[in-house]
Formats: sequence, structure tokens, C-alpha cells
Amino acid sequence: MYSEEDYLMLSGIQHFAFCRRQWAIIHIEQQWAENYRTTAGELMHKKAHDEGSFEKRGSQLVVRGMRVSSRELGLSGQCDVVEFHQSENGVELFGYDEKWDPIPIEYKHGRPKENNADELQLCAQAICLEEMFQTDIAEGYLYYGESRRRVRVEFTDELRTKVKKMAGEMHDLFQKGYTPNVKKTKQCKACSLENLCIPKLEKTMKVREYIEQGIRDK
Repeated sequence: MYSEEDYLMLSGIQHFAFCRRQWAIIHIEQQWAENYRTTAGELMHKKAHDEGSFEKRGSQLVVRGMRVSSRELGLSGQCDVVEFHQSENGVELFGYDEKWDPIPIEYKHGRPKENNADELQLCAQAICLEEMFQTDIAEGYLYYGESRRRVRVEFTDELRTKVKKMAGEMHDLFQKGYTPNVKKTKQCKACSLENLCIPKLEKTMKVREYIEQGIRDK
């Protein structure tokens, strides 16, 4: 179990799954850069995140921007949307006589990815909700802006194991303050941090050495 002061950002799961070096540059080195994908994604999340707002739609409650955390994972963050579906075997919510099943919904700007980064992030949200409400959550949904459709995600044992293993690796690297090396791949072209990361230079020198050399040469 992690203490609150050691919590890492839940959204980092997606960065870590995409590229461990990208995650370290953002979350350890505290560097960031925007491109079209990140800007469009941020705008979509702003629409989904109306923090603290909720509405009742028949047998459903819709909560936006809900803050979640997990002591087991040592992660905290926000869910874009959590839908509470009325259920006889669900959890109790303050102010309501009915019982409810929580289902996390994550909004993404583009289309389903080749890797499972989105699924891992959604599963991490579900684990947080399970811990907070002392319940089991079998599935959630990813909503993609390009297709305007939801994709069902089953929270399998395999997916849960990957999330827990990844969270442990994130904490290990964060405590060490270590930014991993990377091999240049085609996905580097889609990364907003390509110019900060400079993967081509990994064969000859580290990024920090490159920056220090540039300062000395001025």
C-alpha cells in the first residue's frame, strides 16, 4: 500500500504503456510539448470534465470529472465520466435509496490504438473505483471521437495484472529519478515530445548531456 504523498498521476499509465521514456520525461523531468493530437485530446477532455457535475437519466446517474485513487496502485486522478447503473446488487450512494453499479467511461480524441494503452488506463480507473466503493467492476467503455462510438473493455485478470505491474515499475523509476533509454520506432513520429526526447542521440549521448553541451557551446 502506498501513502497519499507517494501517489503518481493515474493518466501516466497511458504514457507509460506508449513509451516509458515519454512517461519519464513528462512525470520525472516535468517537460511537456503540444502537438495537434494533444491539443485536440485536451479539448475533448475539457468537455467531458465538468468536475463534480452529475445528472440522473432514468435508471442511470452520470458523474463527470470524478476524482479517484488507489492505495494499492499508488495512483490518483480523474475519470472523464462514471456512469452508475441501477442494480439490486450494486453499491449504496449517499442521498439515494437505490443501489448502483459504477462503470468508468474514458473519452479519446482519435481512434482505437494498436497498443492497449487506453485499455490499461481505463482498467486502472476501474481498480480505483473498486477500492473506493468496495465492489467489483467487470467492464468499462472507451469513447473515440473519430468514430463517435463506444468500445467495450472487459477488465480481465491479464489486464489487471499488467496495470499492477506497470504501476509498480512507474513507482520504481520515479523513486530512482531515472529516465529510460529508447529505441527509435515509427511511433516516435506521433509523439509530441520527439524534439525533447531526441531518440536519435541515444546512440551517442544522453539528452541531459546534449543540453549541457549546448549551454557550454554558447
